[in-house]
Amino acid sequence: MTTAPALWQVSWVAEHHSPLAMEVWRGVETQHIAATLRLVDNNAEQDLLESLLDSSKPPYPPEADNLPYLLSTPFRYKPQQASRFRRAHESGLWYGAASVYAVCAELAYWRMRFVQDSEGLVKTQVITQHTLFQATVQGKAIDLTAQPWIQAHAVWAHPSEYENSHALGALIREQDTVQWIRYESVRAPGHLCAAVFSPCALRMNDLRESEQRWFCKTSAQHVLMSDGVQSFEWAE
Repeated sequence: MTTAPALWQVSWVAEHHSPLAMEVWRGVETQHIAATLRLVDNNAEQDLLESLLDSSKPPYPPEADNLPYLLSTPFRYKPQQASRFRRAHESGLWYGAASVYAVCAELAYWRMRFVQDSEGLVKTQVITQHTLFQATVQGKAIDLTAQPWIQAHAVWAHPSEYENSHALGALIREQDTVQWIRYESVRAPGHLCAAVFSPCALRMNDLRESEQRWFCKTSAQHVLMSDGVQSFEWAE
């Protein structure tokens, strides 16, 4: 395993960040709505069920209270599965990408992982519906695509080994000065992504202009995503 370089020292996080802004896309699964609709007979029952489900979930951090749920939801959980800049059971991060293709590539990777890791699904095909939307992230950031951080690309960009990128995420949490990371997508090289640590760095763009509906068909070896106009596919 590659050893984390001196760039990961505390002083580097404090000294090598700057104000950055980027428009980013994010995709969320929408089938949870259909799942609850199967259990109710009218709008009042649907609202009550959604309210009961929401009250059973962890509270939002105070700085996310006034954000739309599409922006605030990741910050209320401590997922068991690690992500690139977050260890398992740490507070969630909001991930997005600068292009629709990169968002779909990231979704496709995790959908395929989910099917591969599920004994009951590994020989099936799973169809899900996803909503893509756009937000703006703006604040103090580390840009891993610029100097001096670019020198450490091989350290943090491993396809599945996150130990070194977790170390960077931990330093950011400890110092609490950097709000987000800009980095190159590992699933869609050449496309930029954002990992947002602070809800204060996020602002929702107009959903009427950015919202898109995509369908995803996933097997253990293949993923197809389409919105009826564009389509992308990946094979293992």
